[in-house]
Amino acid sequence: MTALRVAADKDTGVAVVTLDRPHRLNAIDLALRDELVGAWRELRFDDTVRAVVLTGAGERAFCTGLDRDAEVPQPDSPYMADDPLLHVGPKSNDLWKPVIAAVNGMACGGAFYLLGESDFLVADPAATFFDPHTTYGMVSAYESVLMAQVMPHGEAARMALMGTAERLSAARAHAIGLVTELTEPGGSLAAAVAAASVIAGYPPQGVQGTVRALWSAKEAAVRQGFAQAPHLVALGNLPLDRQAELFRSRQPEFRLR
Repeated sequence: MTALRVAADKDTGVAVVTLDRPHRLNAIDLALRDELVGAWRELRFDDTVRAVVLTGAGERAFCTGLDRDAEVPQPDSPYMADDPLLHVGPKSNDLWKPVIAAVNGMACGGAFYLLGESDFLVADPAATFFDPHTTYGMVSAYESVLMAQVMPHGEAARMALMGTAERLSAARAHAIGLVTELTEPGGSLAAAVAAASVIAGYPPQGVQGTVRALWSAKEAAVRQGFAQAPHLVALGNLPLDRQAELFRSRQPEFRLR
């Protein structure tokens, strides 16, 4: 069963991509990861789609990152560690159509691979942003590199270092520029679609060139940061069994119901 919904409106030129695992807080397992990669690549070739909105199903979460129950095969070598979400975002799949994220509920951890490659964010008042890595004995490397490009350094550092002890509210995210529009309750998707519809009405070559130009302003920093990330993860992460122990002891932050 598919965990991703893609609905394209050929009249407006807007496609809505919805993470559809609300029972798992829209966490990304390997099947959903593959569906996302496939969707971004298909959207590259669909000329009827000129702008994209990315959101999560349900009210509790936009996305809570990698599903903790996902089995991620790893080579038995410290030189060949695989990050399962490294290429899950639109820019990583060479999609230069604008992507607007509509954030509802929790957005944390691996969700930042998606938010960091979105062009701008709109959010419901109840949206929250946090990075649980340090709480569970993990290095926040790739995620922090991406978020440092879209929010002030001190805010990115505080979020990454405080772990699950603190959440960045939608109001604070709006105040620091991470979120460009704070909507009425339940209004993030409609607001994102409205903005995407305006953009989709413009000549696509100019829009896509602008998306590419904006990304080029920060991709050198992302590339350099990512080059260091696997070494930092290898050095700083606790063993998987210890991570799992910490996660179980502090799971109420992500309790599924």
